[in-house]
Amino acid sequence: YIFYLAESFGQNYPEVQQQHIYMALTCTFNRWGTLLAVGCNDGRIVIWDFLTRGIAKIISAHIHPVCSLSWSRDGHKLVSASTDNIVSQWDVLTGDCDQRFRFPSPILKLQYHPRDMDKVLVCPMKSAPVLLTLSDAKHVVLPVDDDSDLNVVAAFDRRGDYIYTGNAKGKILVLNTNKQDLVASFRVTTGTSNTTAIKSIEFARKGSCFLINTADRIIRVYDGREIMTCGRDGEPEPMQKLQDLVNRTPWKRCCFSGDGEYIVAGSARQHALYIWEKSIGNLVKILHGTRGELLLDVAWHPVRPIIASISSGVVSIWAQNQVENWSAFAPDFKELDENVEYEERESEFDIEDEDKSEPEQTGADAAEDEEVDVTSVDPIPAFCSSDEELEDYKALLYLPIAPEVEDPEENPFGPPPDAAGQNATPDDGSAHSGPGDKKQRQPSSDGGPPKKKIRTTTIELQGVPNDEVHPLLGVKGDSKSKKKAAGRPKGSKGKDKDSPFRPKVCWDRAEGLGTPGKTTFDPCVPPGSGARMLQVYCPPPIIPMMPCNKTRVLKPA
Repeated sequence: YIFYLAESFGQNYPEVQQQHIYMALTCTFNRWGTLLAVGCNDGRIVIWDFLTRGIAKIISAHIHPVCSLSWSRDGHKLVSASTDNIVSQWDVLTGDCDQRFRFPSPILKLQYHPRDMDKVLVCPMKSAPVLLTLSDAKHVVLPVDDDSDLNVVAAFDRRGDYIYTGNAKGKILVLNTNKQDLVASFRVTTGTSNTTAIKSIEFARKGSCFLINTADRIIRVYDGREIMTCGRDGEPEPMQKLQDLVNRTPWKRCCFSGDGEYIVAGSARQHALYIWEKSIGNLVKILHGTRGELLLDVAWHPVRPIIASISSGVVSIWAQNQVENWSAFAPDFKELDENVEYEERESEFDIEDEDKSEPEQTGADAAEDEEVDVTSVDPIPAFCSSDEELEDYKALLYLPIAPEVEDPEENPFGPPPDAAGQNATPDDGSAHSGPGDKKQRQPSSDGGPPKKKIRTTTIELQGVPNDEVHPLLGVKGDSKSKKKAAGRPKGSKGKDKDSPFRPKVCWDRAEGLGTPGKTTFDPCVPPGSGARMLQVYCPPPIIPMMPCNKTRVLKPA
């Protein structure tokens, strides 16, 4: 990263597009930008190594599509939300699920606390935001300005001291994170004093600025210090108002650059990214993707001028077009645009220069006798916050990757298959486990080490409808078509309906109708292959050693 950090006088925004992971819906970088987590349509979480440009880990997280992701501060944990109202916490190294939370309504967004890894902010659909405490599985419903308006979005500020919430009437509330008290508030208005709905709130990684994406197609940039100064019912003026005056483009997703000097906004009509300079407010670049595709998510790299965007299930990486600089290999090398006449010195090609005098040891020659410290490592300023002097050496920057063996030995390190079968329990891991219960472990299906029992907590929210469908699954038309997209069979009632972890209903990709006996496992079907989504009832077991919550391709009988 030294090349990008040292080049501060060049352009600091990307221009070139590359395409990578398929079936993607959402993506987010870790704090250092070394790993990119991608939530897929088949419920998997793909962790992409940005240094090797390859997949470092795949977690079979959910049955339904992953709609939101967030990294913890140290990079060891990852929280995800799926369209079946489930929030899960994952251990990135092992890929195991620590605990799950079941909400009554779909999850629009979730975010880890920037400093406290025990708190997660969740924004359910048509509900007030919820602050989760992971250690004791408790939750706090944040106060709202109007109880009748529950279309609320929320976000932590840069250090997590305050929570900013915004509703459909343009009212912004600033709440204290620990006490949930109201600290400041203001209303976003248009030129005619009419209010506009708040779509999203995003904070910069550096500085005190944040942006508000509203329904009037204007991105307003505010200074957090001015908001605190104005107090309750203040009238702060935005630093910048960013919009597309020609096309009146609505914005799907907005975010700051790593240094906070640029703002990128993704169009809700097409795959196009608009980049503005924050200090001046001028539009510096428009990045156009494939025509006819709709944008789903945008993420800017924390350190480098790189943007990741998702459209039609494909992750596109926008980066700078690197130009070869040969003078970097030799300090005395000089590039010439045209031929230059060179005058040779008299003693230039002599073996020994007789007229040369002995130079005195000054500068670099005199420094050769000094001791050089090669053991201590200086912290990288880009990885440290303004109130930190040292890096977090316990942080997880990279994932170890094991080499692929063509003919591996059968179960070389685990217990024998007979012993693993005797210790198996019929528990599916979806039951509650209190703090006083003993940790029960069940062996994995591949004969590996046993997996611990997953604790699932049901979050009860008063007055929240439980028949809502996530916007990712919504289909234009009547209400009946929307309910079919939720992935629930009409005949499931009682306990089976309230337990999404029972492996009975699966989303399958099918090329043609067939029988469950003619199934083959294909976890990744590229888009545009003619595959279509079907809702299939699968009585267990279908295939030995394969759980029913996997993605399958049904072949014609």
